[in-house]
Amino acid sequence: MTTEHYLALIMAGGSGTRLWPLSRQARPKQALRLVSDRTMFQLAVERLDPLFSVERIFVVTAAEQVKTLSQQMPQLPAGNFIVEPFPRGTASAIGLAALHLRRRDPDATMAVLTADHYIADTEGFRRVLAAAYQIAQQGHLVTLGIKPTGPSTGFGYIERGDFLGEVNGLAAYRVNAFREKPDAATAEAFVADGLHTWNSGMFIWRVDRILAEMHKQMPRFYEQLMQIDAALGADRESQVLSEVWPTVVPKTIDYGIMEGAGNVAVVPADIGWSDIGSWATLLEILPGDENGNVVMDADLLSVDTTKTLVYGNHRLVATIGLSDLVVVDTDDALLICPRDRAQDVKKIVDQLRAGGETRYL
Repeated sequence: MTTEHYLALIMAGGSGTRLWPLSRQARPKQALRLVSDRTMFQLAVERLDPLFSVERIFVVTAAEQVKTLSQQMPQLPAGNFIVEPFPRGTASAIGLAALHLRRRDPDATMAVLTADHYIADTEGFRRVLAAAYQIAQQGHLVTLGIKPTGPSTGFGYIERGDFLGEVNGLAAYRVNAFREKPDAATAEAFVADGLHTWNSGMFIWRVDRILAEMHKQMPRFYEQLMQIDAALGADRESQVLSEVWPTVVPKTIDYGIMEGAGNVAVVPADIGWSDIGSWATLLEILPGDENGNVVMDADLLSVDTTKTLVYGNHRLVATIGLSDLVVVDTDDALLICPRDRAQDVKKIVDQLRAGGETRYL
């Protein structure tokens, strides 16, 4: 397969609040070593080889994260970092990146990927991306659907429709609908019917196709993009961007484009994917000791402790009689919570933000 027009865009602008207190605004999830001795961002770049050379890998991120990410992957060209002035939702980040990629290659097809997700089957992932590229050449907006491992209420779902064909042994289907995060009963029904996959937030499309869709569905934003496009590479680029970006209405790509688009395709993928949405997720994907405990950066001395995650900040941690807990120790904060309440870490972050405790964020 010829892929010289295939460019990868890694979305790396998140603030990473769900893994607080280890993840902070200045050190978000993608910059952390969570599943190996490589950071999540390093893994995101490295698993694209050899489908994408580093010259064809782009990163959209916040200005304050460029230095950290570029130090972690110095082989990425400096010009391949696309800086979003501040967050305005995934639709605007993708739109801004599309302008840069179109200048690099007017015939480009872009794979919109994530910097902070775990994928166990990297070879299978590249095979899915290669198939999606071919499907996108037919004008489809392609999304990757993850085969559910259970009735999760934490993900949106994609309902598939008519069979579109098979590429490289992988099936593609027309998308009937995008479904919001369901309640437990609905999630069970989605998994049981075999027609639903988790929404991975990864997409593949021709750059001209996504910009045309933005013109159609987000006309005001498209006008703003054209103002920015006219200034790219000129002396007034930063001035125009600073004037236009604050007026952009925040919107996700799902709401802004995908839910209203025609000609949308889904490729179901079984690639060992996880979004590492909380500390509890690491208990599921990382190997534990003989008692099911996951130990990270700690010397654990335990008595009657089972199915507990301990991040020890390079210290000895002693536990007695614990089960199904999360313990995360950092230089300035300590988190202890039940495993099944790990999603509520966001409430702690919200309280800190409301109280102006920015030193902990």
